[in-house]
Amino acid sequence: MTSASEEGSFGVAEALAQQLQDVAANVGSVLYGKRDVVRLAMACLAAGGHLLIEDLPGVGKTTLAKALAQTLGLHCRRVQFTADLLPSDIIGAMVYDRERSAPVFHPGPVFTNILLADELNRASPKAQSALLEAMEEGQVTVDGVTRPLPQPFMVIATQNPYDAAGTYPLPFSQRDRFLLRTSIGYPGRQAEEHLLATSTTRPRPDHLPVIGGAAMLEALARAVDAMFVAPEIRAYVVDLIEATRRHPNLVFGASPRAGLALLRTASAIAVTAGRDYVMPDDVKAVAEYVLSHRLAPSSAAELSGATSASIIGELLATVPVPVRAPGRAPIPAG
Repeated sequence: MTSASEEGSFGVAEALAQQLQDVAANVGSVLYGKRDVVRLAMACLAAGGHLLIEDLPGVGKTTLAKALAQTLGLHCRRVQFTADLLPSDIIGAMVYDRERSAPVFHPGPVFTNILLADELNRASPKAQSALLEAMEEGQVTVDGVTRPLPQPFMVIATQNPYDAAGTYPLPFSQRDRFLLRTSIGYPGRQAEEHLLATSTTRPRPDHLPVIGGAAMLEALARAVDAMFVAPEIRAYVVDLIEATRRHPNLVFGASPRAGLALLRTASAIAVTAGRDYVMPDDVKAVAEYVLSHRLAPSSAAELSGATSASIIGELLATVPVPVRAPGRAPIPAG
């Protein structure tokens, strides 16, 4: 039997899942055939993280950011990162005001809810580092004064992995700040035909109706915080993280922050599925997106064709999966 509180938590989870489906459908009206990508972006936002998208130009990265912000009633700003971009172009600067006869802070585009950092790796390391404090602590410091950023705050950064000329690869310390890494990919044939057929009639991302809002986002964050995680699930996450540290094809394994990110993202994915508890399948579903950019395959492994994604797939297939969580329904082993 379940208690009234358990039934209430299930009801909240189901209601949130339905709202998230409506959000995904709204975003999907301008980003066709990419429901899984939208769900992953929503989970990233719910978990309070940042998203790195590595993909070719023209597949919908900007559309995703703008449509997600509009649907949730959030403010979105875009910054095109270039080699001559300065930190002050991102976080803002003190500018002398003649009327006040004193310097006045002019906030930069980072003061928003969703910041689209387009082609992040084209900016210098100095400009890239301007985002570190904002991403980690939700604030920026200018002239010794710390200023909080609007909440929620999320960075959606993009980079083209196939065009390295004139770029500055992100260091691992900065890649680790991104909760998830994914790609959008080409649409399927049916979706692309629909895209061409509606090129003059489909709505613009900034014209979509607002479906979510502050109340839904707050409920979403509370649901992730209140997620039930069985001890066996936590042990499974630790087993996966430790397995990366022992793998012979990795120069180094995942950090404790990666383990926290994996569990947090699994909790957010569980919310999108309408549950108030985490299953092993939730961990397995997001492991590649959470861990792949945090691992470094050895040179010998790369020469043999191994990648971070293939190594993670190997670990998911070999690390034992918990079967049952005490006090809850059986946990599927697959």
